[in-house]
Amino acid sequence: MVKAQALFARTARPRRDVVHHPVFARYYAQAVQRVEPAMRPVRGELVAGLTGRVLEVGAGTGAGFAHYPTTVSEVVAIEPERTLRRLAVDAARRADVPVDVVPGAAEALPVKSEAYDAVVLSTVLCSVRDVDRALAEVHRVLRPGGEVRFFEHVRAPGRGMRFVQGALDRTVWPWCVGGCHLRRDALAALSAAGFDLVTHRALTMPGHGPRQPMSYCVLGTARRPAPADIES
Repeated sequence: MVKAQALFARTARPRRDVVHHPVFARYYAQAVQRVEPAMRPVRGELVAGLTGRVLEVGAGTGAGFAHYPTTVSEVVAIEPERTLRRLAVDAARRADVPVDVVPGAAEALPVKSEAYDAVVLSTVLCSVRDVDRALAEVHRVLRPGGEVRFFEHVRAPGRGMRFVQGALDRTVWPWCVGGCHLRRDALAALSAAGFDLVTHRALTMPGHGPRQPMSYCVLGTARRPAPADIES
């Protein structure tokens, strides 16, 4: 196993508990178990075909670790919340690929520049404190030509539901759900950060039943342009 620490390059790492939501973490872990039957195909599609070294930002409970293909040589999983990180460590032990779970914040990733072939973001951009800074960090650590795989909350298509999402974002939702925001525009943020959108599709979770403000999501792939792409 390649030691993940060899890829770390920060002299001043963030504090171990940059994010601390113990009550939400316990609720979130239970919620992940309930929705896992619906999420399983999405998790598989999110990481399908990945190879080499992968950085997963905001690993949560580590529910995605079981879906990495064996073509992945190593996963370094960043999780800032202590309770979730402990659960992710347990999940890493059961994974088919080497996974190293470490503390850190999306806005200051404790890893070397251009060290990864892919970065995985799963319901991360909705909850980071600074989307632009987090994506600048993703751009930094991803090798030219590398991929960003993302699954994120997005704005609802209907005006009425967008109004509800906005009202929740301005009031109780971020406070109750670990900083999550429902109306952030992940696609626009990725483009503004210098990534090329390769493919993406809208989906609702779960795929049946009444739509909720948190149901609207996007799943896709973006790419950090290689020098040849920029020159052309």
